[in-house]
Amino acid sequence: MLNFIYYPVSFILWCWHWVFGHIFGESSGFAWALAVVFLVFTLRAILFKPFVGQVRSMRKMQEFAPELQKIKKKYANDKQRQAQEMQKLQSEHGVNPLGGCLPMLVQIPVFIGLFHVLRSFRPGWGEVYFFDAQGVESFVNAKLFGANLSTFITMPAQELEQFATSRNAVLLVSIPLMIIASIATHFTARHSVARQTQAAADNPQTAIMNKLTLYIFPIGVLVGGLFFPVAILLYWLSNNAWTLGQQYVVYHRIDREEEAKKVEATAQRSALAPKPGVKPATKPKPGQKPQPQRKPAGAQPASGAAKAAPDDASESTPTAKPSTEIPGLSPDRSPGKKQGNKKRR
Repeated sequence: MLNFIYYPVSFILWCWHWVFGHIFGESSGFAWALAVVFLVFTLRAILFKPFVGQVRSMRKMQEFAPELQKIKKKYANDKQRQAQEMQKLQSEHGVNPLGGCLPMLVQIPVFIGLFHVLRSFRPGWGEVYFFDAQGVESFVNAKLFGANLSTFITMPAQELEQFATSRNAVLLVSIPLMIIASIATHFTARHSVARQTQAAADNPQTAIMNKLTLYIFPIGVLVGGLFFPVAILLYWLSNNAWTLGQQYVVYHRIDREEEAKKVEATAQRSALAPKPGVKPATKPKPGQKPQPQRKPAGAQPASGAAKAAPDDASESTPTAKPSTEIPGLSPDRSPGKKQGNKKRR
């Protein structure tokens, strides 16, 4: 039914076993363990770009988280309108919520496929998906510190005998892997939670998810290790190790990009800002003529022609005559005119 998952997973595992089998030997436990580890690395390398998109999407959602809270409060009684407004806000900011879930959604079927393929490697079985009978027999005979990669702690004693291994050997290998994988899961979640903004951390739903990833998931790995084969524990440990290193690289890369954007924006604002001592130019109102800018005091003309302008103006302008007006009389009436009017009467 899920052969479209089982065959690609088994093919990648076969390729890496072919590589490490030439180094350590086909039936070497280290060759098979490294094949499982590099199966994880191959998958995570393919999902690296979607993971970067996931981190960017989470950053953007944290930026407008307060706006989402306002929409939830405003349309608390109208879920349909609330969903529409939230989708509209996310599209305006270029955020796709499903895009952030892609890396996690892809890892789930791979985990199921690897679990099924490894459980299918049993003594006496023939071909298993991409592996022939010889490849299956090689996996069955491979031992990692005395434990077969398909064995787990709670496996029945009869099945352990079929793999020619003991429960103590499985315990010695599985328990350290369980503890390390659980601790790695916790630190991976802590590193992710530490990048959240305060507004996002105060969200009740986010707070619940943080507690689940910080404590419940690591405990689940520790308890689930009792039922997981050794190869699955290797898968889980290598997956968390890759995630932790990937988060460190991607987060610091995005931090540097955001810091560079801030520096560039600050430089642009300082370039557009008026220089010290210069009054910023104001736009004239509609219908108002722009006012000419006044030259600062003490400014000298830029050319010799401008310097000669005041002398030329003084030569062409006639000198003003002294005023002969008498106080109390209008300009058009002189003393002579006033006497002449009296004689006529």
